[in-house]
Amino acid sequence: MQALFRVAVLPGDGVGSEVTAEAVKVLKAVEEISGPRFRFQTGLIGGCALDATAVPLPAETISICINAQAILLGAVGGPQWDGKRPELRPEQGLLQLRQRMGLYINLRPAKVLDSLVGISALKPPAVRGTDLLIVRELMGGIYFGNPRGIFAKNGERMGVNTEVYREHEVERVAHRAFQLARARRRKVTSVDKANVLETSRLWRDVVNHIARAYPDVQLEHLYVDSCAMQLIGEPTRFDVILTNNMFGDILSDEAAMLAGSIGLLPSASLGDGPALYEPVHGSAPSIAGRNRANPIGAIASAAMMLRHSFRMEGAALAIEAAIEKVLKRGARTADIPGKKRPTTTSHMGDLIALETKKLLKSSKFRNA
Repeated sequence: MQALFRVAVLPGDGVGSEVTAEAVKVLKAVEEISGPRFRFQTGLIGGCALDATAVPLPAETISICINAQAILLGAVGGPQWDGKRPELRPEQGLLQLRQRMGLYINLRPAKVLDSLVGISALKPPAVRGTDLLIVRELMGGIYFGNPRGIFAKNGERMGVNTEVYREHEVERVAHRAFQLARARRRKVTSVDKANVLETSRLWRDVVNHIARAYPDVQLEHLYVDSCAMQLIGEPTRFDVILTNNMFGDILSDEAAMLAGSIGLLPSASLGDGPALYEPVHGSAPSIAGRNRANPIGAIASAAMMLRHSFRMEGAALAIEAAIEKVLKRGARTADIPGKKRPTTTSHMGDLIALETKKLLKSSKFRNA
C-alpha cells in the first residue's frame, strides 16, 4: 500500500501562491515516479487571512496544520497591511504558527552552486565551495521575552525588550546542531556574545556541556561580530553555525547573499510535531502576479520536507540535483543575472519537475 503524506499548503501573500504552486508541482512529480501519495490542503495565513477573517492565523488554518504531517508556506506581508496594529500584522500569523506548532529550531542552508558562483556578492575565489547550515533557536530570546513594550517614564517614552533563555531551550537546539553536523563535515561553530550578555554565557556553558556527548564533532565558539566578519572574509570555513534567535535572524540573511540571490534559499522550522518549510524570501509585492518570482527557494524547501519530515533522502537529493542541472543549463529567473531572457516562475518549475522525474528513474536516487 502506498504511503500517504498530508501536507498543509499556506500560500500566504504576494508571490507566495506562485512559488508554492511550483513546489507542489515538483512534489507531484516525485509522487508520479516514486510512489508516495501527497494530500494537499490549503489554508489562509497573513494578510490574506486578515482580509478574509480579520485575524492573521484563523482557527481553520491551525486545524489544517495540526492534522498535517508537514507544512509548506509561501510568504506573508505587504504594504497594504502596514497600518494594522502590531498584533494584527500579517507577520504575527507566522509567529503565532511557530508558537502553536512548537517549532523551536530553524534550519537555513546556504550553498554556493558552481553554476552561480559568479553572481555571489563575493568574488568567486572567496566563495566557491561554500556549503553551510545555520541552526537558529526559534522560540526563545529577545523576540519572545517579557516584559516588552513602549512605556512612559519620567516624561519620556522608553522601549523595552527582554532577552531570556532557559537551559532546556539551549539544550534541544544544540543537540540537533551536533546531530546534523555528524551527517556533514563534523564541525559546529556556536555564536554568542558571551563577553557582555548573561544569556550568552549560559548559552556557551550549555553548548559546552552538550558537546561532550559528541566527541567526534569539533566545537568552536565565536562572538557574533567576529562571525559576521568571517562569513564575508572566509565563508568556506563554516559547516554548522549554531546560534540564538536574533543572531540567527541576522546571520542567515547575511549568508543568503553569499549564494547571490535570496530567492534561491530554503528553510525548515522543526519541533516535535509537523514541521514548517518555507523559502527565505519575502512576499515581493512589486512582482506578485507577474510570473517573475524565483520558485527555487520554495522547491528546495519541499526537498527539505522530503528529507526531514518524510525520510525520503533519495527524492530530496534528486530535487536538489535537478535544481543544479537546470541552472547549469542556463535557466535564470529575473532575480539572477544572465544573458538570456529570464525564465518565468512556472517554466522554472516545469524544468525542475521534468528533471526531477528523469533523475528519480535512476538507481542512484531511487536507492539513496
